[in-house]
Amino acid sequence: MIIGIEAQRLLRPHKHGMDIVALETIRALAAHRDHEFVVFVKPDTDRACLPDAPNLHVVDLHGGPYPVWEQWALPKAVKQAGVDLLHCTANTAPLRSSVPVIVTLHDIIFLEKAIVGGTAYQQFGNVYRRWNVPSVVKTADRILTVSHYERERIIDHLRVAPERVITVHNAVSPTFRVIDDLVKLADVQASFALPDEFIFFLGNADPKKNVPNVLRALLLLKQRGQLTLPLVMANVSAGYVDKVLAETGTTALKPDIILCGYIPNPLLPAVYNLATVFLCPSLRESFGLPILESMACGTPVLTASTSAMPEVAGDAALLADPASPQAMADQLARLLTDTDLCLSLRQRGLERAALFSWANTAKQLLDVYAGVL
Repeated sequence: MIIGIEAQRLLRPHKHGMDIVALETIRALAAHRDHEFVVFVKPDTDRACLPDAPNLHVVDLHGGPYPVWEQWALPKAVKQAGVDLLHCTANTAPLRSSVPVIVTLHDIIFLEKAIVGGTAYQQFGNVYRRWNVPSVVKTADRILTVSHYERERIIDHLRVAPERVITVHNAVSPTFRVIDDLVKLADVQASFALPDEFIFFLGNADPKKNVPNVLRALLLLKQRGQLTLPLVMANVSAGYVDKVLAETGTTALKPDIILCGYIPNPLLPAVYNLATVFLCPSLRESFGLPILESMACGTPVLTASTSAMPEVAGDAALLADPASPQAMADQLARLLTDTDLCLSLRQRGLERAALFSWANTAKQLLDVYAGVL
């Protein structure tokens, strides 16, 4: 098979969730040398992220803004490349294609009214998805998604035949592991000015990341005298944090917060290793890749009791209602005081993360491709 893979933003230096999933998927697929893969990208600076494999070909494709690139430039390039099938990896896809199309629909959060807001870029993306996805799910040959929870949401909300929607779980890279190299850990700690012990939170301005309630929960702990560690927040700006602190009446927390900016994915395993506990209490996730990443690094996790997060976490994390600062504060207090609980979660987390491999994900995808063709 010659498989085309849409990965428009793959080469951007600051990668996030869907970019990481696409990258790890491509790396795992390229290990199957009996197939060829043509990856369509928008030119950017991080070309070294892709493996050097004889069966992997990268097409730099110019074409303007995302909608123009995807609806006009991509179908033309697909036809010229002679691929048998196109796999679009980030929720949307061309409405017309000369070959069968498979789309990974990570989530349909953008169609739900419960969570609104975000940056102008995020809002523009959601407008495009709301226009594109309802049509794409009718024309795509298969729809993939990343959890059983999200599969049910897609079937119910978009009225899609169940046999057309397939769950292919995300996974965790082997680079996320317990690190014994103390020098490497010390270098990363110094580069981000991290304390010896800390609570770690990967956030951004997307409302689903639940930053306001995280801060409210921490303020409750501080008021109880139970906030014994600082909060290290990644991927958020000082201006955004100051704004949320003011809006939530939690400015007393400012001395307890350390902002470390964007953490490149190769350095993220070391930061998880250095963290005492990891918070992932999102309001809504279709998977929750950081949950597995933290577990694979041996760090206890507190995540949300809603959407797909319990499916991913299994019995290897503490769960709390993300809409309840009180519930989050209570569970976090347990992690900060119960050494035996943390040791148990560490072991269970390592075992849980080991169940999710990108090699297995690639095998499932190849079966789907073959089934379509």
